[in-house]
Order: sequence, then structure tokens, then C-alpha cells
Amino acid sequence: MTRPTPGPLALAAAYGAGQLLRSGWYLGHYAASRRWLERVEGGRRPRRSLRGRIVGARIQAVLTRGALALAARDLANVQAGIYPLPAELLPRPLAAGVDAARYWRDLPRVALRRRRRRAGGAVGTAPAAPDGAGGYPDYYLQSFHDQSDGWLSGESAALYDTQVEILFGGLADAMRRQALPPVADWLAASGRKDATLLDLGTGTGAMLAQVAAAFPALALHGLDLSTAYLERARTRLAGRGAAWHAANAEAIPLPAASVDLVTAVYLLHELPAAARTAVLAEAARVLRPGGRLVVVDSIQLGDLPALDPLLRGFPEHFHEPYYAGWVAADVRALLTEAGLVPSGSALAYLSKVIVADRP
Repeated sequence: MTRPTPGPLALAAAYGAGQLLRSGWYLGHYAASRRWLERVEGGRRPRRSLRGRIVGARIQAVLTRGALALAARDLANVQAGIYPLPAELLPRPLAAGVDAARYWRDLPRVALRRRRRRAGGAVGTAPAAPDGAGGYPDYYLQSFHDQSDGWLSGESAALYDTQVEILFGGLADAMRRQALPPVADWLAASGRKDATLLDLGTGTGAMLAQVAAAFPALALHGLDLSTAYLERARTRLAGRGAAWHAANAEAIPLPAASVDLVTAVYLLHELPAAARTAVLAEAARVLRPGGRLVVVDSIQLGDLPALDPLLRGFPEHFHEPYYAGWVAADVRALLTEAGLVPSGSALAYLSKVIVADRP
């Protein structure tokens, strides 16, 4: 017996309740961990001036409006049938508890790295770099975000999704999902039933899991340099056929003009300028004529001027070595230089969705 499709009100109620609980869970962890870090890193914050309080209030207002707008758009996409109500909208209690325990167990190690970095200590090669780490580019062997082991261990892969959701108040997956409407538009326009999608820097498979739920007929490829993260992605998409590539996105191991769609989610801001250029050139190379690249990454300076102070301070607070280069980059020029035709962009809370097509 086929289950009836929920009506708009039922979907809205299910989405609203799930997202509210999800955001409350992760925001609670964010507030608690921030207070803990302040305590262990040197006590009280300096008292802010009146101007500082006004700037802070303006930033908070823009963040609140952006979060509500993202949730409204996410729900509208679900109601329009672009993608289903996310199964993971409400964290499962047991899994959420295990993930929270892992996060809090790791936090003292994060605090130690932050203290060492701010005191001028080394932040280079991650301590868990495996034998043969010479196969990784130098920029990759860093403790990005002050996270344990950089990208190079199973423990890091197990922590990553929880860390990101805590940072973004339970809205990271919702921001990722905004890559799906441009994919849906391309599929509708092309009429293709046998299209192929490659996710660059797939990490734990968070983006591919969203794609698989929305477009079950797509052939999927996931590429990442970290074998530990790829193993996590394989487990996440178990039972859903996908091809996995342990490789550098600067040299994609696929033939030219072999895929229809490429996604790159929170990848480009992690790359130095030369690598960013090379990755976009490779994305253009593997796309078939008429194919589409969809990028989801951080907003940039000037997108929401009130948040510019936040963007300028983000690399120091969260150890993002190449973030400053990304937020100041001329992305349209980068895409054009790679041989792609920019076809639109849209803000999604603290992220921006950028679409470009291969002529």
C-alpha cells in the first residue's frame, strides 16, 4: 500500500519541528563550547565599546534573517518536490549522543592547538600524516580548523560533520542542499536519464548523500584526497552504487568530457590560489559540453556588507589558511579563465551557490 503524500501544512510542520530541534541541539553545543574555550583560554572577553555592540547587534540581525530565509527556502524546495524531506533532519538520539561525546572528548586537543598557534607555534604537518604522506600536496598537510589530525585520520572523519553542524547551528546540510535546485534545473532542461555527477572534495559524502536522495537515477562519483574520509563516505552511501576516487582534484583521474555535472562543496576556500585555479580547470575538462558545475562555498566580502568583519576575522578564529584569498577572489573571472560560463549565484545564509556551464 502506497503511503499518501504529506500535504504542504504537514510538510511544513514536520520540517519546522525537525529543523528547530536540530538547530537547538547544535547551537547549544556551540554556546557551551564557546564558553568553555573562553574560560580555558584566558577568562573574560574585553568589554565592547558602544560601536562594537552596535556592530555586533547588526551582525546578529543579519545572521538571524539569513538563517530564517535559508530554512524557508529549504522547506519551499521540499514542498516543490525538488528533494525529499531530509531523513537526517532530526539527529537520531543514540548517534547524536555518541557524536557529542566524541566532540567534547576532542575539544581539549583543539584548545591546545589553538593556544600553540596563537603563541606562534607550528601549525604545519598534521601529526597523523601516514607513511607516504609525500603523496599529498604540502598545503593539505595542515591542521585545518585546528581539528585533530587534519584530514588524515578516521577520528577526524568521524568528528567532521558534527563540528561543521555545531559551527553553523545545524544549518550546514541545509546550505549544502541549495546545490540541488541547479542540478534539478539542468536535469529537467536536458531530459537526461543517464547523467553522471562527480562530487569534488566529497569528504564524508554529505553532499553525495543529498544528491542520492534527490536524484536516485544519477550515476555518482566521489573524489577526495583522504582515504579516511572516503571510507566514511563509502559507509554513508552503502547500498547506493558510487565510484570512489582517492585523488587530488587538481588532477582528476577521469577522461575529458566524461561527466555531466560537477559539484564542489566547501572545497575552494580550503585551497591556495594556484590549486583553486587548477581544480576549476579540471572541473571544466571533465565536464561534457553543456555540462554544469555547481559550487557551494562561503559568502565573500561585499555579499552581505554587515558580515564583512566576521569574514575577515574567521581565518584567525578557526584557522582557515586560505580563506582570506577565497573571500576576496573574483570567482566570475576564475570560472571564465577555466573555460566555463557563469550562469548565476545565490546566497544561502553563510554560503553562496555559484553555477557555471561548460559551453
